[in-house]
Amino acid sequence: MLIRHAPRYRSSEITPEAVYLSRRAFMAGAAALTLLPGEADAAPPPPVDRLPPLKAAPHPTYRHTDPVTKIESAVTYNNFYEFGVDKEDPSRNAGTLRPRPWNVVVEGLVRKPKTFDIDELLKIAPLEERIYSLRCVEGWSMIIPWIGVPLSALLKRVEPTGNAKYVEFYTLVDPEQMPAQKKGLFSWSSLDWPYVEGLRLDEAQHPLTLLTAGMYGRVLPNQNGAPVRVVIPWKYGFKSAKSIVKIRLVADEPKTAWNKAQPNEYGFYSNVNPTVPHPRWSQATERRIGEFRRRETKMFNGYGEVASLYSGMDLKKFI
Repeated sequence: MLIRHAPRYRSSEITPEAVYLSRRAFMAGAAALTLLPGEADAAPPPPVDRLPPLKAAPHPTYRHTDPVTKIESAVTYNNFYEFGVDKEDPSRNAGTLRPRPWNVVVEGLVRKPKTFDIDELLKIAPLEERIYSLRCVEGWSMIIPWIGVPLSALLKRVEPTGNAKYVEFYTLVDPEQMPAQKKGLFSWSSLDWPYVEGLRLDEAQHPLTLLTAGMYGRVLPNQNGAPVRVVIPWKYGFKSAKSIVKIRLVADEPKTAWNKAQPNEYGFYSNVNPTVPHPRWSQATERRIGEFRRRETKMFNGYGEVASLYSGMDLKKFI
């Protein structure tokens, strides 16, 4: 395969072409989500260097030792389908998102339901910087310094009841702010908005799970899920819901966005497991953005401390 050097990463150069085309074919289909001329005047989001700084104490343990991915790549190579299906679309179109003011509703099976203003949310615990590996189901990865608070701190504040077993995350639905939602046809060719993700309660309470409001020392860029997202480093990246507006604790396993769209390809757990291939490509190796040689994928993305969460489970069945 010919590898060309270019001033920015193109999707087909980073992800194996068969992987890239097959996943995009599902999303695009006959009724592609790509915006048509005149549908929206989507302005690019502010440059990263104009975003406010966000101070945080470096976590002493959660600091990946591999080199951090260049910020230019992390903010221009994204999956955020509310702004389009191509990797460059979020960095081109996410200027329409208004991350302030912003509220997050926490409700469901909790004793103290509450609506948090984003600034209040960021004060529920001291902000931490954690350098995590991000592994995409498409077979590429990054190393990113995130800033946030443990999700467990928020859950402790609202006091889950004994019936709460799962946590649902709902992202914003607003076609004016998220132009690609205007083509949400609720069919095989598009995701069903809102984008919903979920975790088991013990996964959500694990110390690694981070309610995230910044990266690279600044507040989250729009294209990376501003103003708040969740990061679960041992799972594939699509589990990390962006631009969250509601967190709901429930008794039953949630029906999540990709699981509803393609249940034979995207299971609820979505743990990084190199021994379980995606039906259309292998997960045994990955491409680190900024590198040209593929590397072996690690079980749980290298975060072996979560293995006890799945003791006794068949991780080839519960994908």
